[in-house]
Amino acid sequence: MPHSIRSDLPQVADEGVLHLRTLILIRWAAITGQIVTLLIAHSVFEIGFPLGLCALVVGASIIVNLVLVFLFPESIRLNEHQVFLTLMFDLAQLALLLWLTGGLTNPFILLIVAPVTISATALSARVTFFLGCVAIVCVSVLSVTYLPLTLPEGRHFSLPSLFAFGFWLAVVIGIAFLGAYAHRVSAEIHRMQDALLATQMALARAQKLTDLGGVVAAAAHELGTPLATIKLVSTEMMDELTGDQRADAELIRDQADRCREILRGMGRAGRDDLQLRQTTLDALLREAAEPHMGRGKQIDFQILPAAPAQRPPQVQRHPEIIHGLRNLIQNAVDFADSQVWVSAEWGPARLRLRIRDDGPGYPAQAIGRLGEPFMRNRRSSEPNLRPGYEGMGLGLFIAKTLLERTGARISFANASGEGSTGAIVELVWPLERIVAADGPLGQNPLNA
Repeated sequence: MPHSIRSDLPQVADEGVLHLRTLILIRWAAITGQIVTLLIAHSVFEIGFPLGLCALVVGASIIVNLVLVFLFPESIRLNEHQVFLTLMFDLAQLALLLWLTGGLTNPFILLIVAPVTISATALSARVTFFLGCVAIVCVSVLSVTYLPLTLPEGRHFSLPSLFAFGFWLAVVIGIAFLGAYAHRVSAEIHRMQDALLATQMALARAQKLTDLGGVVAAAAHELGTPLATIKLVSTEMMDELTGDQRADAELIRDQADRCREILRGMGRAGRDDLQLRQTTLDALLREAAEPHMGRGKQIDFQILPAAPAQRPPQVQRHPEIIHGLRNLIQNAVDFADSQVWVSAEWGPARLRLRIRDDGPGYPAQAIGRLGEPFMRNRRSSEPNLRPGYEGMGLGLFIAKTLLERTGARISFANASGEGSTGAIVELVWPLERIVAADGPLGQNPLNA
């Protein structure tokens, strides 16, 4: 896909990554849980810990939340740096509260993974990695130094060293695993959203081309009045003129009538020409490949009928099919050494289309992921074979998405066999999903 697609995507990074309201609500939930837990532990279970100091730590979090509520509108979106500082405060507050209440012996030590998980879903990998390292340092410190909890009988609560080490290891692994997992899932969702947006933009461009027919229809309607005026005036002039002047007036009237007929026909075709809804299979393939015919690579077309005397079927001329095939042919031309083959064959139940080039083929490790957006590793040392493109996988993703909407099943492979090279894309449609209906087309709808 041309790199202009990516430049057209809305840029939202500067507008913020997370609403302040979301972080405030999460902190209120944490504060409520901390207060309830402290009161139950102190009053119900009679566990001894510095309640006053814990109240100060929780109170600091309440004050920060109230300051944010009164100073900033809740609808404001925080940028990455602001979200990072907010999560760092939450992590420090939680670590201090855990230090006052038993450290690693406190079962609520698991809550220390929460700020890291939030960071993984909203912030970059670099920021999440740093916050995860800080969390691991906090857990490590809490494993060796803390104020112990006092049980009702007066003795300090402690864990056997083996259990303490296992608990520490479990929390550290949880921080690393949940952070990496949440970041991977969030990144996948964001990539898919951006790619779907690019797909919608590509369809919008194709729709604009279709809408040009409506512009022609509108022009035919608007020009009808002045042409009628020209015809009326020329007819009146014919009654008053003779000789060559009368012949000139008659010519003006006839040409005005001709212009009206041309515009009327163009308007009907532009509005909804049934003839343009279907075409032959060969014409469809050549239309899709037409922008890449003159790029220095030879494109060969081959139509293989089910029976020798059978004519190629009439197929539906959907914009999705043309645009998707055009992207696949573009990809083949980009990587081909000298030649691209486009072949089609059909049988009683399905139509099979194959696009093959004589280039280096797909990387073996990437075949299983072809069709996913933003595949290319930007730190890869491999040279970019298409310096004019971003190489983000958008072209194949858009083509796959559009063609699957028309009922196609798409598979990617490399040519096999002695002396065979190149990439192969195979598309299979159920015949009823792509072949146009038999019978007369009917009459085009008239202009409104």
